[in-house]
Amino acid sequence: MSERIEGVMRMRAKFRALLPCSALGVVALLGACVEGGGPGSAGAGAGASGSPGTDGPMDVVIEGGRVVDGTGAAWFHGDVGIRGDRIAAVTPAGGLAEVDAGTRVDAAGKVVAPGFIDIQSHARGPLLSGDGRLLGKITQGITTEIMGEGWTNAPANANTDAGAGLVDPEAEGERHDFSGPRGFDSWLNAMLANGASPNFGSFVGATTIRVYAMGEAAGPASEAQLDTMRMVTRWAMEGGAFGVATALIYPPGNFASAEELGEVVAASAPYGGLYITHMRSEADRFLEAIDEAIEIGERGGVPVEIYHLKAAGVRNHHKAALAIARIDSARAAGFDVQANMYPYTAGGTGLPALLPPWASEDGALLDNLRDPGIRQRIHDEVLADTADWENLGVLSTPEGVMITSVAEVGPDGEPSGAGGFVGMRVAEVAEQMGLDWVDAVIEVILMTGGQAGMIVFMMDEANVALQLQQPWIKIGTDASGFDPDSVTGMAHPRSYGTYPRILGKYVRDESVITLEDAIRKMTSAVATRLSIHDRGVLRPGMYADVVVFDPATVADRATFEDPHQLSVGIEEVFVNGVGVLRGGEHTGAKPGRIVRGPGYRPAG
Repeated sequence: MSERIEGVMRMRAKFRALLPCSALGVVALLGACVEGGGPGSAGAGAGASGSPGTDGPMDVVIEGGRVVDGTGAAWFHGDVGIRGDRIAAVTPAGGLAEVDAGTRVDAAGKVVAPGFIDIQSHARGPLLSGDGRLLGKITQGITTEIMGEGWTNAPANANTDAGAGLVDPEAEGERHDFSGPRGFDSWLNAMLANGASPNFGSFVGATTIRVYAMGEAAGPASEAQLDTMRMVTRWAMEGGAFGVATALIYPPGNFASAEELGEVVAASAPYGGLYITHMRSEADRFLEAIDEAIEIGERGGVPVEIYHLKAAGVRNHHKAALAIARIDSARAAGFDVQANMYPYTAGGTGLPALLPPWASEDGALLDNLRDPGIRQRIHDEVLADTADWENLGVLSTPEGVMITSVAEVGPDGEPSGAGGFVGMRVAEVAEQMGLDWVDAVIEVILMTGGQAGMIVFMMDEANVALQLQQPWIKIGTDASGFDPDSVTGMAHPRSYGTYPRILGKYVRDESVITLEDAIRKMTSAVATRLSIHDRGVLRPGMYADVVVFDPATVADRATFEDPHQLSVGIEEVFVNGVGVLRGGEHTGAKPGRIVRGPGYRPAG
């Protein structure tokens, strides 16, 4: 739209704002006038800290931008007013021109949208005891982090404490007491006390639930152990969990059967729980894994959400369309199954995931690798590629696995000596060691005590675009948040670029999806899925999580080879009405709050 037409629209909106309601007889021309600031002004828990309405001064007015409200509706030129921690008004452009405002943001030519909600965050470490600014996330426009895939810091007992590090890498070095019925709530409050720029919440990790009840053992749970799992699931739901989250390619979580998980998930159902899953397979048994996820949801009586939907491995790329058809078919039959994704053709996880899950039974991975006979069995099973497990190394090939991080100190307390492998492909490491690739992987695991990360290149670009177009898709990073000035090692570029990559590459450059649909998938679609009723949409009364970005320049800069680069084009980010990014620079503010599931019950 030309600058002349945009100017006419602003003038017209300003004229409308100056007329009293009684004078607005030409509704067809100027639109309806609603007392109190427009439709929705009394909704979503408006409070005294930021009551809606255009009467009185505003703390912040964002004016003249292209408002994309998060619902999927077409953008319009408008103003957004913030009072306290809430959105006070959303008007046509110029509607807030005469309102007193502490801060005015000129958004001409920019997009104004709700803050993005990351449905798959791994920021447990920095939020609990590290840099709660999450710079790499805030500069993507992310204002809410949702954690919990597989593992959480609560429920906690001696079993879960013993697993911190190798079983639960994100909990390495953490020594907090989150035991007891209010442990999950205590964990959330501990992160709040540490200070966070974004809001945050979590599912409860199903692996944590299983380890709590039966340690790292394989095999079925006893009835007594199932009772314990049900109990701690109820504790977590009452503490604010959104539901139960699995990670079913990793031991010991993948020792759980569909029957066991159905029982655990059923305990979350009375609290409005959602079952969200990193499925048992995203490759050779991809379609069967979707069926199992639906079965678990049906057993538990809850909806199902699939983490990072993907068809992994060249031999499985054709299954992406079949998976979409499977999900559409289930939805047509009346079962609520949806999915989310990140916009990259590679995933990332720990190096031990290249080995068969049984090798980690009872926490004995390192001991098994030190035993020559068991090591040979592990080695041969990987190369045979016939077993019923997710053989990531074969699917991606040694050339398609890049080591991204290693522990500086080995299990013996001495330097690991593995630092030089960071950034190398497994094939290169094997050549340097003079070993085949499986033995090279085993050596790195032994050197680092299993504390090594990797990126695996397995997906297809055409499938990324196809999945983005599905109406039930949402967006998540599957990543933590880093500061490029202080982080060590490498990382997946999704830590810095997920949302700007979609807005730049797939919206602006390739027109794979519309701007409005992309924003909906990043905001209200996630909020609705998680029953977060006061965020995700630009509407009076909602919490003021707001992003302003330049649609012409927004882009990711992080690459697989050089990942620690902040995205560009995200200019302003407000969380609960507080500016955390101004002019593209972090302000240092940490106004983030806890977001909880619908079953939350306050203590006492």
